[in-house]
Amino acid sequence: MSLAPTVELVADAVARGRAVAGFNVITLEHAEAIARGAADAGAGAILQLSENAIRFHGGDPRPILAGCRAVAEAASVPLALHLDHVEDPSLIDLAISNAAAWGLGSIMVDASRLDDAANVAATADAARRARDAGLWVEAELGEVGGKDGAHAPGVRTDPDDAAGYVAATGVDGLAVAVGSSHAMRERTAGVDVELVARIAARVPVPLVLHGSSGVADDTIRSAVAAGIRKVNVGTALNIAGTGAVREHLAAHPDAVDPRPYTAAARDAMASTVAHFVRLLG
Repeated sequence: MSLAPTVELVADAVARGRAVAGFNVITLEHAEAIARGAADAGAGAILQLSENAIRFHGGDPRPILAGCRAVAEAASVPLALHLDHVEDPSLIDLAISNAAAWGLGSIMVDASRLDDAANVAATADAARRARDAGLWVEAELGEVGGKDGAHAPGVRTDPDDAAGYVAATGVDGLAVAVGSSHAMRERTAGVDVELVARIAARVPVPLVLHGSSGVADDTIRSAVAAGIRKVNVGTALNIAGTGAVREHLAAHPDAVDPRPYTAAARDAMASTVAHFVRLLG
């Protein structure tokens, strides 16, 4: 199965009234787990590498992206490569310049820390150049909760503001603040499904739900029915993988070979991936 463009996976989700899952990669085992879980569920997915993950790998995205690309190209289902929450303008420029060489299908240009006018200007410029390089471009108006402290409780994306932002920036997908929050360890977040529907009615591009690890299955289903077309999952994989490592080391306190507990983590993450892919499609 060849590496898939993000736009094709999103377009398929839109056509079916469903959502495609984007899973955050930190290690190569994450990528392998995503490929296996998606294959078990029989549907495609998106491998996402955040700016924070790139920083973890020393600031150079090429080695881990090369590994992700190799995993995707060997997978039995279509997998796309995405850079998530990229704030650093130099990294945005680097990704745009090397999109084809790296096999990138999309990028999230994250200028949400800037004021509204600066956000629009920076996002519009990056979106134009990224699209010229063949990338599908995602963005957001303001912070989804959980990055350096959640934005104020109750703050939500306004449908009219969302429509104006998409028109001004020309982005292909919009991450919306509708109640979910990054890095949640319990699935207790409430999503304003009625607001999702109102935004979807005003915005002509697919909507993205971040922080989906903290949202219960039934709520995710309702959000997708209301118009969410891409669902991002990260923390749920880490909870599953780290839990499996803890269990293995508790049962084998003298273990020094990382392969058995790493394999256990990969298996647990693959099961989580398969669950979310089945949930969405």
